[in-house]
Amino acid sequence: MRYAKLASLTAATLALGLLASSPSFSQATQPATGGKMAPAAATAPKADSKMAPAPKAETKAAPKADLLDINSASADELKALKGIGDAYSAAIIKGRPYKGKDELVQKKIIPEKTYAEIKDKIIAKQK
Repeated sequence: MRYAKLASLTAATLALGLLASSPSFSQATQPATGGKMAPAAATAPKADSKMAPAPKAETKAAPKADLLDINSASADELKALKGIGDAYSAAIIKGRPYKGKDELVQKKIIPEKTYAEIKDKIIAKQK
């Protein structure tokens, strides 16, 4: 009895293994267009492009477009930042130009806690 169960289990495993490795199940069929089939090589880049990760340059470029330049931003643009009001925006404008955004804390223009909230949203561009 055990031998029969083991034999049927082994046969089922082998059959599944052969079916899974069969190339007929892994290939997709293509509809005919104009009486001609598209070449098989034309479908390969589509499958690869779906699995390929996005280029790093594109992912880094998007956040930089949203950065606010503290050396050229208006008072209203600065006030839109979290924790920056009339007094801080006026102090930021008065302390210009900045070599780096961390000078806001070094020159005691804004507190460290406020800087921590906005540091990822600002930049100090050099002219």
